Amino acid sequence: MTNLVRRDNFFQDLFDFRRDFDQIFNRMVSGWPFGETPASGTLASFNPAIESYIDKDAKTYRLKVSLPGVDPKEVQIHAQGNTLTISGERQQKRSGKDLDVHYEEISYGAFERTVTLPEGVDADKLTAEYHNGVLELTAPVAAAALPRRIEVKTVPMSKQIGA
Repeated sequence: MTNLVRRDNFFQDLFDFRRDFDQIFNRMVSGWPFGETPASGTLASFNPAIESYIDKDAKTYRLKVSLPGVDPKEVQIHAQGNTLTISGERQQKRSGKDLDVHYEEISYGAFERTVTLPEGVDADKLTAEYHNGVLELTAPVAAAALPRRIEVKTVPMSKQIGA
């Protein structure tokens, strides 16, 4: 029984594995790390991580986008129907021109993430806040779209026999 893995960690590990595998594949396609040093901008483009969920208690939808190093004034958010698109660019800023780069693992460049909003989310009331490198979007969710518990009633034995 001690070998059981919590289901939440298992799925998170799978998602992490897929992200890591994608990064390795992108590096192989770009030629790095197989003898070539990566030139500026040849690494995989910046693709911010996202997290979305419905807070049943507050009856709100929340979407968090990890955007460290991105100026919030440069982020565009567009909602059309039940589709939400977040785009922008993380720009590389270095002070000197003659630099001897030792490591370059931070991805830069333009990004665009498109998310389908769950049913019942009021896209017209979306709000966005940027704090400590995380963009958080919130919107109310219609009460009818929230899951509800349905009680199962039992039929007395006398009614079952008479039917």
